[in-house]
Amino acid sequence: MSAAAPADAVERVEAQGQTLAFVDLGTHAVRLLLVRVAPSGAITTLSQQRQVVRLGEGAAADGALQPEAMQRAIVVARAFADMARAAGARTVVAIATSATREAPNQAAFVERLHREAGLSVRVVSGDEEARLAYLGVTSGVDLGGDTALILDIGGGSTELIVGDAARLRFACSLHVGALQLTAQFLPGETGPVPSDRFAAIKRHVRHVAGPSIEPLRTLRVQRAIGSSGSIETLADVAARKCLGRRRRPGDVLTRAQLDQVILALCALSLEARRALPGMDPGRADIIVAGAAILQALMDVLGVEALHVTDRGVREGLLVDHLATAHPRALEGRTVRERSVLQLGRRCSVDERHARTVQRLALALFDDARALGLHAETEDDRARELLGHAAMLHDVGAFLSYRDRRKLSALVIRHADLVGFDPDEVAFIAALERLHRKRPPAGKGPKLAALDDSARRAIGPLAALLRLAECLDQSRAGLVTRAALAAVDDETVAIDISCARGCPLEVWAVEAGAGAFEQAFGRGLVVRVVGGDGISVTGTG
Repeated sequence: MSAAAPADAVERVEAQGQTLAFVDLGTHAVRLLLVRVAPSGAITTLSQQRQVVRLGEGAAADGALQPEAMQRAIVVARAFADMARAAGARTVVAIATSATREAPNQAAFVERLHREAGLSVRVVSGDEEARLAYLGVTSGVDLGGDTALILDIGGGSTELIVGDAARLRFACSLHVGALQLTAQFLPGETGPVPSDRFAAIKRHVRHVAGPSIEPLRTLRVQRAIGSSGSIETLADVAARKCLGRRRRPGDVLTRAQLDQVILALCALSLEARRALPGMDPGRADIIVAGAAILQALMDVLGVEALHVTDRGVREGLLVDHLATAHPRALEGRTVRERSVLQLGRRCSVDERHARTVQRLALALFDDARALGLHAETEDDRARELLGHAAMLHDVGAFLSYRDRRKLSALVIRHADLVGFDPDEVAFIAALERLHRKRPPAGKGPKLAALDDSARRAIGPLAALLRLAECLDQSRAGLVTRAALAAVDDETVAIDISCARGCPLEVWAVEAGAGAFEQAFGRGLVVRVVGGDGISVTGTG
């Protein structure tokens, strides 16, 4: 091998992107997030791993970590670090949270992690843990203009956070966790949990939380979000018990559902809890304490329903790192915009063309709304989804140009778009599938996932997306502006402004005029606006 080969290899890696790893050593489990950041800024998740280690188990009265627990954590941390490096990660960011920060022997544990696992671990404060949880949750939940209360129940602490999409407004860390309170109030408990002991856990939580959450009472929040394995498990059990099915994206955990789940959990032995539908067996022994924390905090804070997310500190580490080292990956966009942009880049879409189609589609939407052409296109949510669909309209072309419509819909449905609920994903996928053809009448299999309002909106929005794509038929950005204008009660004109001639665009719009007429019940006249005024070139 020549002397230049290693440098060449580094250049090839950098051209392909950079692999990053993030390790969170919690009180209950160790988590790994492995991602690749492309030069374009697109982020691809390579692996997510979680292994229960019970680092805080058996802690001494002064909080000292026990040798067996430290050894379990070191073995898992070393395995995760080896996995990350084998995948090409040259950066491994690792933190330790509650159990480690409370331990008087934390320095010895951190030194062993460095020596035996090759990890430089940063022990974070409770406030920093809350900040990372905020970053992780808000990077994957579309808050819009809402201010949210975030509850993150860990093994050794619980974080309370208030913030909106732009900034963190309040954060505190409570020294109450599912593993810690189990050891304190339910040591060795294998039978049903007596009601007086469950009540004692709740009283303790309220006592610890009282002074810290007083500032929360002055903050107005529009929604509550639960983050953590304990809350996810409670939501999974609630869906099975109360709804008779698996939990779905968009489901909320209500206070009434939580009450039912708690009654069931406390009435069962540990063995029976492990077998409960929806239960994570590895969490069955600490879930009662986790439920007590959640119920006590929902009581104190007046929370009646909790949205549930699987994002938290681990994802917050990624966001925090990218904000400094890879700012292009975030670009100051909303959660949904970043998710759409990253999917497009992973699939090598023509980004310039996609942005042009998006700009034109939204301009046509605004004109159609101003003209009152269709009531179903008048809300801002429809406008936003049309814009996202425009950015992704060719996302399946990297697999097959001929079948790109069908494949685009397939990619979108299975891409795990962050910040969108299942109905919104289904709507965007339907727009991609149908915007170059006549939408099926009635419900039909292609529209089965949509509600009645979405089915009524799909035709008009598909027609606008088709026109927008036609207006960049040459992919040269020739059309500088396109506007809809009323001609009479039966006809609408589309005025096309071009920097120079754009015959391909004009012909494509004329060919698509029939879809516009079907969707809006108006004929379409195509007019080219140039220096000599308006020239009518054709009619739909």
